[in-house]
Amino acid sequence: MKEIRKRSECPISYCLDFFGDKWALLIIRDIVLNDKYTFGDFLSSDESIATNILTDRLKMLEAEGFIVKYPVPGKARVGYCLTEEGISLISVVIEMALWGASKNVNGYRKELGAELKKDKSKVIKQLATKFTKKYRRVKNNLEQLDEKSKK
Repeated sequence: MKEIRKRSECPISYCLDFFGDKWALLIIRDIVLNDKYTFGDFLSSDESIATNILTDRLKMLEAEGFIVKYPVPGKARVGYCLTEEGISLISVVIEMALWGASKNVNGYRKELGAELKKDKSKVIKQLATKFTKKYRRVKNNLEQLDEKSKK
């Protein structure tokens, strides 16, 4: 797993310690903007992440508290959900998407762009609410599974 070491007291350096490698940030992007949540979903992204790198970054994001792994009901696989810490990155992802879209007009979902131009704060709040509700459901389900396993 990618080791996170604090290199200095600089806030930008601290952020880059986590997201200076593009893969971790692209996983967060896929969760927030592309409704992806399984290993297979992330593998299908245009950037073609290698399976070993994806496994490593998912473990790192989970270990650092940005995502939580949960069983997908009715399927023999797991999903990944943003935690409160991960949800705090939504505005960062949105700002990066807007900046990137200003430089690369072909790589942007037009419907999201229109919504963001109209009311960026509202979109960020809606996304945060959506993922907070999902995280609460996942967390509750994980707690119930933990209680059942203790019995």
